Amino acid sequence: MNGLSQQNLTVNRCSWCGTDPLYVKYHDEEWGKEVHDDRVLFEFLILESAQAGLSWITILRRREGYRKAFAGFDPEKVSRFTEEDVERLMQDTGIIRNRLKIIAAINAARLFLIVQKEFGSFRAYMYSFIPGGTPLINNLQEQGSVPPRTEISDQIAKDMKKRGFKFFGTTICYAYMQAVGMVNDHISTCSFK
Repeated sequence: MNGLSQQNLTVNRCSWCGTDPLYVKYHDEEWGKEVHDDRVLFEFLILESAQAGLSWITILRRREGYRKAFAGFDPEKVSRFTEEDVERLMQDTGIIRNRLKIIAAINAARLFLIVQKEFGSFRAYMYSFIPGGTPLINNLQEQGSVPPRTEISDQIAKDMKKRGFKFFGTTICYAYMQAVGMVNDHISTCSFK
């Protein structure tokens, strides 16, 4: 029962996920759970960057389209995409067909590989910004108290911008940190905290 006791059948969730089954599944199974796999970190880098200016559910509904379009989120393969691939992706209805975001995703793959080489893993790079190198667990009482950004997301976004990443400002960075479990912002009464 997802770690819930059988005696407590009441399931409380953060209000942001509403009742959409896809959103609920994402909330229950992924959001706020620490990711160690660089490929999954790359996946969320692509997805969160694509989300800039859009709702997260819009991107979740296209996640499989992104997986197919971006070589199963293999950064090595994506880093070798060419202008022909950009044109192919511009015709792909399974993703957001924004040329700048597509080019930024391909560029992000190249930069991702450089960061991996420099730090040993992308995860090591991301956690180098967090004191103690362990996930931050916030004790939030209500959904309205979740910040849109933090000093840490400011620092990461600034460093990533300096490295050449696009569509990864501090708000997108903080959403990324939540998605991959660098920070746990489930409210304190959430059954999935």
